Amino acid sequence: VRAVTEHNLLYDGGKRLYYMGPMFRRERPQRGRFRQFHQIGAEALGFAGPEVDAELILLAAALWKELGLSDWRLEINSLGQPEERAQHRTQLIAHFEQHADEMDEEAHRRLHSNPLRILDTKNPAMKAVVESAPRLIDFLGPQSLAHFDGLKAILDANSVPWTLNHRLVRGLDYYNLTVFEFVTDRLGAQGTICAGGRYDYLIERIGGKAAPAVGWALGVERVLELVKEQGEAIAPPVPDAYAVIPEASALPVALRTLQALRAAGVSVQMHAGVSAEGMGSMKSQFKRADGSGASFALIFGATELAQGSVAVKPLRGGKAEGAQAQTLQSLNDVTAWAHTLRG
Repeated sequence: VRAVTEHNLLYDGGKRLYYMGPMFRRERPQRGRFRQFHQIGAEALGFAGPEVDAELILLAAALWKELGLSDWRLEINSLGQPEERAQHRTQLIAHFEQHADEMDEEAHRRLHSNPLRILDTKNPAMKAVVESAPRLIDFLGPQSLAHFDGLKAILDANSVPWTLNHRLVRGLDYYNLTVFEFVTDRLGAQGTICAGGRYDYLIERIGGKAAPAVGWALGVERVLELVKEQGEAIAPPVPDAYAVIPEASALPVALRTLQALRAAGVSVQMHAGVSAEGMGSMKSQFKRADGSGASFALIFGATELAQGSVAVKPLRGGKAEGAQAQTLQSLNDVTAWAHTLRG
């Protein structure tokens, strides 16, 4: 958000951004919670509607599906607007003051500074007093409720299951309206694998022009731990095509062609010689082509190159089709046939 503000990235309208990289926290290290960790975040800045909240949640759900993760649940809540939280805050403090003897030291410390965070306590002894506390959703006005209902309707329409968690408040006080967490029971106390929410006032608070925003972040190590816990293996990327190069003399043409294919969106793996003796036999190259998982082999043979062409051979189930299945494609216009290779 600071980068967006400093560089005025919203001058021409909303932006959808992502980031990834190492982060650091000053906390006691434990399983799934390291001093240094890696984080991926997705942010939508300049958009106010619940459809963008839903879009980001659907993006995370699609990632779990891609990784083969199923042991998760989505918890959502609405924190409303500041004036609604102020009304709730008054009632919340009064409730906890009536149950002061049931509260732990941390709750007493937060009572007048940030009573909303008491709802997020992990102390089982406070479960009853927290569950009987006034619910923020009961203080929301029509606009906040409409926003939340819009989000829920989109999630339902996309078959994304969700649970309303009245105790979900997030750890930072700049959130408003939608907040959400993807959680799992497989990682012990550190069960949150992705979390986020709407922060419509943060950009203005740090000196930028007022703009609505919503986003989420996930901890890479924690997600990988869940992948391991579920026994899932992340499949390596599979190329669309594998380049078979019988002679080293064909390398200049082959590399030029592969670069053109890659620029056209085709993933191509080039065979490279494993020794100084040359590129290896055709048999060994086709074995590697089969093993790569590619759908096609591109053969840069002397005969084909003399015709200004490359041979395209389908690969099926690890076995190459017969020679009659080969087609010749012109090297003069790679983009004209590149689409036939994309999986």
